[in-house]
Amino acid sequence: MRKTAALGAAGTMVTGALLAGAISATPASAGEQHQRGSAEARGVATAAARAAKKGIDWQECPADWGFKSPIQCGYVTVPVDYARPNGRTIKIAVDRAVSTGSKKERQGSLVYNPGGPGGSGMRFPSRITTKSPLWVKTAKAYDFVGFDPRGVGHSAPISCMDPQEFVKAPKADPVPGSEADKRAQRKLAKEYADGCAERSGGLLPYMTTKNTARDLDVIRAALGDKKLNYLGVSYGTYLGAVYGTLFPNHVRRMLVDSVVDPSREKIWYQANLDQDIAFETRWGDWKKWVAKNDATYHIGATPEKVQAAWEKLRATAKKNPISGVVGPAELTGFFQNAPYYDSMWASVAEVWSAYLSGNSKPLVENAGPNLLDLAGNASAENGNAVYTAVECTDAKWPTSWKKWDRDNTRIHQQAPFMTWSNAWMNLPCATWPVKQQRPVDVKTGKGLPNVLIVQSTRDAATPYGGAVELHQRFKGSRLITERDAGSHGVTGQVNPCINDRVDAYFLEGKTDAKDVTCAPHATPQPAKSTAKAAAKGASILPVAP
Repeated sequence: MRKTAALGAAGTMVTGALLAGAISATPASAGEQHQRGSAEARGVATAAARAAKKGIDWQECPADWGFKSPIQCGYVTVPVDYARPNGRTIKIAVDRAVSTGSKKERQGSLVYNPGGPGGSGMRFPSRITTKSPLWVKTAKAYDFVGFDPRGVGHSAPISCMDPQEFVKAPKADPVPGSEADKRAQRKLAKEYADGCAERSGGLLPYMTTKNTARDLDVIRAALGDKKLNYLGVSYGTYLGAVYGTLFPNHVRRMLVDSVVDPSREKIWYQANLDQDIAFETRWGDWKKWVAKNDATYHIGATPEKVQAAWEKLRATAKKNPISGVVGPAELTGFFQNAPYYDSMWASVAEVWSAYLSGNSKPLVENAGPNLLDLAGNASAENGNAVYTAVECTDAKWPTSWKKWDRDNTRIHQQAPFMTWSNAWMNLPCATWPVKQQRPVDVKTGKGLPNVLIVQSTRDAATPYGGAVELHQRFKGSRLITERDAGSHGVTGQVNPCINDRVDAYFLEGKTDAKDVTCAPHATPQPAKSTAKAAAKGASILPVAP
């Protein structure tokens, strides 16, 4: 899950071949696994049948969406409440780039979710139009389809507070120095939860992973595919796990990358605590790399010296926010890019190095808000609102502040980098204004094909144990482990051991006879490039939990 600056602190928001002629526009057999006969199961069947009949009216994308021809855009209509399929509806925005191969090579659509909750998948088709090297082979067989999940972007977007207020900085230091600091953060979290109800109350009770999975099945039907081909990263892996549980016989190929632990005990409170510890581990990996490249960055020649420099930077920014807008919360929000993605290691180090040499502009541009970017700020606030709404509504959260305080105080002792940041990010769930549901019991159902799971061992956002858990729950699945690596989103890295297996799976349905462990992809190289080309220009995707 990818997390962004929120409330009083920065959070971590927080993955057999059918021939073209055999792909049918019918809605596939109706009913959700383990819930056959339920009102929601009947509602999905009804909505999918309607969508299959109507299809999608593909058009040139609206100019302000930012997707140029040959990418096409459209909408799929879904019920707000699947128990009432004839009631209120919303439109889900979708886009596509058509496959590059021959009619004989085409195998249907490949639908993508990048994570979040709250991430938009609408940029996915550009992997075809830009001829992304890792996806050229798969693009011959599939139309690449992206969508904005319910509540996101162009799909009935929700909001919890004024976007300009949401990005305003500096926010309070996420690490509390007193009980008064904790009370202030608790007040902000309660106000945020109340704001979600006030601004988005009509959709809030239906903002769940289960409903997004149902929407996904309606999208599948609208696309004219009898079965779903799916690629999910980060939170997108949990969406895939829930879809595979509810609709096992609707899945054709499913690859999940950087996996959220799907156990009911982890969704979502414990998952976030686990994430704090994993982030500390990956933060340590980055500090070692920065120290190793001290001749380039001059931050510290040992991990301990790098940590001391970080603590000094935090203290300086707390006492006197940099350019009046970058305090400890904003620093955490920016620096967490390094534990997330090692493609960001050099960029974040360069911004820090520039600051230490007297140039604070790159740090302010990357860590501070841009109040003139109204569209970007609205998108950031929307993403955070969806993240909060889905996680808070998906599962029951502790309501006792004593429990939150005890758990986060304990974990902060071993994982100080972002524990309290994450706590405040999620605290609205303690006073959530709509009924919290019970997560799906993710398991193998009749008809579920072999699912391919890809995971690095040192992932910060979705710890490795999540991949092992899903592997155990989905019988017949295969796990590809990238050892001694930790970048979030493994299929986006150049690693032939993984890339070739991804192609073989999507093109031929092939998996190895046994699980596979791959050597890590190449370690990032230090670069004295333009410090400006850091996080805000890096097109970072939302991730989960």
